[in-house]
Amino acid sequence: MYEHSSCPIQRFFDATNAADSDAFVASFTDDAYLEDWGRVFHDNEGARSWNQTDNIGKQAHFDVVDARDAGGEWVVTDVVTGNGFNGTSPIRFTVDGDRISRMVIKP
Repeated sequence: MYEHSSCPIQRFFDATNAADSDAFVASFTDDAYLEDWGRVFHDNEGARSWNQTDNIGKQAHFDVVDARDAGGEWVVTDVVTGNGFNGTSPIRFTVDGDRISRMVIKP
């Protein structure tokens, strides 16, 4: 189950909620792919950029309401609050070892 504290998806949420940008970026692989409603970011620098413009930089806070294994990826539904997007959103995660290799947010 993804909720274990050593899981990168849990570290992603914990780092965001603690406003820890370094821990947030460290939850991704070096060649990570992030997509947020069609906007694409690559690698750790892309993760850091998205984090500043859309996540910790907007004081985002996540409350997970559901998580399910969707055959090779996790679909995590969460409620987001902060100074950016506010609402419920599913996020698709692919994990590679102990880090996230792919994260996709789209309607």
